[in-house]
Amino acid sequence: MTTEPSPTDWEQVVDHRRHHPVTLAVLGAGAWGQALAHLARSNQHPVRIWSRRGDLTLAEAVAGADMVVSAVPMAGVPELMDRLGDLAIPLPNLLVTATKGLDAATTLTPSQIFQAAFPRLAVVVVSGPNLSVEIEQGLPAATVVACNQPAAAEAAQRVLATESFRIYRSGDPLGAELGGTLKNVMAIAVGVCDGLQLGANARSALITRALPELIRIGTHLGGQPETFLGLSGLGDLLATCTSPLSRNYRVGYGLAQGKALSQVLEELGSTAEGVNTAQVVMAIARRDQLSLPICQQVDQLLRGEITPGAAVAALMERQLKAEDYQQILRTRAPFNP
Repeated sequence: MTTEPSPTDWEQVVDHRRHHPVTLAVLGAGAWGQALAHLARSNQHPVRIWSRRGDLTLAEAVAGADMVVSAVPMAGVPELMDRLGDLAIPLPNLLVTATKGLDAATTLTPSQIFQAAFPRLAVVVVSGPNLSVEIEQGLPAATVVACNQPAAAEAAQRVLATESFRIYRSGDPLGAELGGTLKNVMAIAVGVCDGLQLGANARSALITRALPELIRIGTHLGGQPETFLGLSGLGDLLATCTSPLSRNYRVGYGLAQGKALSQVLEELGSTAEGVNTAQVVMAIARRDQLSLPICQQVDQLLRGEITPGAAVAALMERQLKAEDYQQILRTRAPFNP
């Protein structure tokens, strides 16, 4: 059983991470897990990488680690939580989650799932415009580490920040996590737009209108409005919606070319979290009576209920109205994006 660190304990943790190597257990050997491991190793921190197909057991990966980094797909988070809870060894007091998604059964984010299971741990969210291929290439990038315990966020920041990977801290872990999650749905929509060759004007308009919709559902679920204007919101939205390196963008692009979703995902060869997220978001929208026109069209497209062209037409035919971003930032009251 872990004990909850006091503020003084966390100051000692941060000081230790300034001057000593930190052993990381990275859970998940996908592209993002490998990229995070690469960052830690470049700072001379020992890293153990665990995956279900690897030779290292979960207990061996976690035992004696100073920090656990979860980079498994959303679908694997509940199982991972259960397996960590079953270990007969204490967990380190710091868990970093890099997964972007919503649990279909509970509609919770990964950090909410981990925090509920391990209330004594400090759970830090890492989220931002971070295409893993570019991170491993050493290209300049920035991200956010967010936690309601500032010293815990600083500890993660010290371990992962490099000369080419700038990290900012935030006190809104849920908002940072939701920004990185919800933008995946929007990226599918933009991929459709580009796949249909609708032009730069249409792409820019779609991304701009995606932002208030992202803020609406994000604040409804508990995030702070200003968080979605930062790296983990607008920044991640721009990166994911404008690069062919984005898996979710490629899903939308493939659908626009007339491919079936199953074919697109098979060709992708990896998880596109926006597919599951769109379904969960629309379940929330129906439950709470939220108007989410872009998410709705993406969900219907993924279900095969409409064509890519019909999805775009439905968005263009919406009622004419004023653009009011001040309302978004003033209040969490419902608005019609």
